[in-house]
Amino acid sequence: MSEISKWLRPQAASEYTQLAASTLAKMRLRGDGPPFCKAGPRAIVYNRDDLDQWLTDRRRRSTSDEGEG
Repeated sequence: MSEISKWLRPQAASEYTQLAASTLAKMRLRGDGPPFCKAGPRAIVYNRDDLDQWLTDRRRRSTSDEGEG
């Protein structure tokens, strides 16, 4: 069987990150979300490794922890 694709469409990225697809869309507009690629005029894809890194970069130890950035 083939390896699971490392490229995810927005709905699959939403399920993977547990963020609403609309939240990811808003983050794309603001530029504060995970990296994405425009695969075509209307096609957006996310790299699974980029999503993992983006989530890892947001790890916190408490709700008052603002992180480094």
